[in-house]
This record gives sequence, C-alpha cells and structure tokens, in this order.
Amino acid sequence: MTAWTPQSIPELTGRTAVVTGANSGLGHEVSARLAAHGAHVVLACRDERRGAEAFAQMAGSAELMLLDLASLASIRQFAGQFSDAHASLDLLVCNAGVMATPNRTTADGFELQFGTNHLGHFALTGALLPRLLIAARPRVVVVSSQVHRLGAVIPGDLTSNGWYNKWLAYGRSKLANLVFMYELQRRAVAAGTALLSVGAHPGWTATNLQATGPRMAGSGARRPRGDGGQPGAEPTGCDGRVATAAGSDRPAGAAG
Repeated sequence: MTAWTPQSIPELTGRTAVVTGANSGLGHEVSARLAAHGAHVVLACRDERRGAEAFAQMAGSAELMLLDLASLASIRQFAGQFSDAHASLDLLVCNAGVMATPNRTTADGFELQFGTNHLGHFALTGALLPRLLIAARPRVVVVSSQVHRLGAVIPGDLTSNGWYNKWLAYGRSKLANLVFMYELQRRAVAAGTALLSVGAHPGWTATNLQATGPRMAGSGARRPRGDGGQPGAEPTGCDGRVATAAGSDRPAGAAG
C-alpha cells in the first residue's frame, strides 16, 4: 500500500472549506495545504490579529472570518456571515480547542473545555448543516484525542461543578467529540444524505495547545518543540489531519 503524502491530496478547486483554529498549529497547516490544492478556505479564528497574520501566509484562495467557539452568539454570527457569502460548504474541520485550562466558563456559563471543544463545534456544525447538505459530498472532520479514554460524559453536568480536574475535563470534551462524530454519521446515513463524519487523532504535535492552559494559570510555559528544533517547521501530526480532511473516502466514523 502506497504511503499517504501531501501530494496525495486531490484537486480541490471549486470546493469550500471552513477550518476552526486556523491561525496556528494544525489548523494553519491544514488550511494552507487545502488552499494549495485549490480549495477556498475560510480561516475561522478567534483572534483577529493572529488570524490576519495567518491569512497573509495563505498561498491560495482564502478569507478570514472571526469565530469564538466559547460564545454561542459568536457562532451564530459566524454561521450567518458564512451563509450570506457562500451557497454551500464542502468541508468543515472542527480543529480549534483548549487543553488543561484552569476552571473557567464560556460566555454562556459552560465549563470552558467542554464548552469550547465540544459544545462550540456541535453548535457550529448544526448552524452550518444547511450549507453542508447542499454540497455534493460534504465532510465533517472532528479532531479528538486519545485522551478521550480519560473522559466520562455526565448527563446534565455541563459545568463540572464541584469536581473540576483539568485533565478529566479535557478527556470528557474529547470523548464528547467522538460521540458527536459517530452520532452525526448515524443520523446522516439514516436521513439518506451523502454527508461523511470522521474523527482524527493528532498524536503528539508541537502546537500552541500545550501552552494555553499554563498561560491561563499564570505560568510562563512555552510551546514544546516537536519539530526537530527547526523554526517554522510544520506540526508533526499535520499529515494525518489533512488526509482525513482531503484524502480518499474512509469508513464512516473512522479515526485517523
């Protein structure tokens, strides 16, 4: 079997993709490779300055739209803006997230990791579903983690009230990502749609994710080096995410 490489990406001209957390790390690399193969990529970023810097580095067709997954109002605004500008959506990459943060809440009162990593993407996918279903072969990629094995979804508990542990909360959010991915695929099949829902595990990847939690807690921790010490080197888990997003069709619910 021939190994997958970025050159395996098919021609994507005429297709539109939305990538959350596209200003850095995996999101940035996935966006760049999709755009390089002809897709029009919407960089969905929370920080306008960082998003603009990422947009300036795109070699293909791209645009920047602001999105804060910790705010349902921002999600609704983004979905409305996208739907006004685009008739359909071929690919949604649910990539953005936070990890091992102090006990904080979203703008709507949900525990931050569960609210951002799962609920935000759940709401975004639902808001963009009408545009996804117009596309001929729509795909939703949910980036999860093997840390989902630590997680347990507790019905009715969206705030981790009284028990918060930063790693258990992260694991719960990643488990919820996978449950959502499978259920979305089940419902897509039951409804007779062409939508494909898949999950991806990035492995150990040198991105800003590892520094977010310590930084919020007041630590000066910096991004770990997983790039062989080369400035500007791509995140090491990127190929698998791009393969999941743009490669050949995989079994429904497959995880990369």
